[in-house]
Amino acid sequence: MARRIGVEESLQNVVQALREKGHDVVELKQESDAQGCDCCVVTGGDSNVMGIQNAVTQGSVIEASGLSADEVCQQVESRLQ
Repeated sequence: MARRIGVEESLQNVVQALREKGHDVVELKQESDAQGCDCCVVTGGDSNVMGIQNAVTQGSVIEASGLSADEVCQQVESRLQ
């Protein structure tokens, strides 16, 4: 079943891999883009340095740093089951 997945703009290889698997991929350009997503994939490059937490989505958040596109797809699919 296709799900709505938010992915940071810089992760184009992940965007392509998720689209190939039939997911509806939304590129995250601003926080509001994450609304309605079942899961979000981020680089982790701008992690919460100041300790402020503003939840924009109820879905899982996957940090892609150090993972291949295939590994990210596996993480997404395991969290959506």
